[in-house]
Amino acid sequence: MDIDAFARSVDPQLLDDAQFVQLIDVLDMLGRVGTGIELATMRTETFVWFVSRASTSQLELLMAHEHLRHVVLDEVFRRMREHLDPARAATLRAVVHWRFTGGTGDGGYDRFETVIDAGTCTSGREPTADARVTLTLSPVDFLRAVTGTARVVMLFMRGKVKVRGDLAFAAGLINYFDLPKPSHSP
Repeated sequence: MDIDAFARSVDPQLLDDAQFVQLIDVLDMLGRVGTGIELATMRTETFVWFVSRASTSQLELLMAHEHLRHVVLDEVFRRMREHLDPARAATLRAVVHWRFTGGTGDGGYDRFETVIDAGTCTSGREPTADARVTLTLSPVDFLRAVTGTARVVMLFMRGKVKVRGDLAFAAGLINYFDLPKPSHSP
């Protein structure tokens, strides 16, 4: 089965909040049992389109689900290395720590780290180095930012993103990535 075709045929705007979460849960379960239908095989363009079509309440319910929250965040961070623009980041060495509110980790946060080093990008849940910048935000706002449905600058101006460290670097961080824009048509 073509997971991209399937995802594009199911418009999240036609689902209620619980149905949206249930769909993500079923896709995750199908991947875990080895059916060959896996979120990891979905093209990033499709993933961005699908998430960008979800309502805030759908994403809030998804991010409140302890297991699926990690499935989705892990998937976004896994894809970061594929979408780093190596030319723009050729001379960059930076470590970004991410703290997502409402988590089950230390202090009520889920934490991730992104290391950009000379045109390469790795991410994980465990810190490996001191951060140039630490960004604290809700996972829903993060999903909105990486799918292009919210502007990072606006989130910062509204107090939805807290920055500790190099503010100028944080403001331009997204520019190091070549992220697909959400299309409005399936």
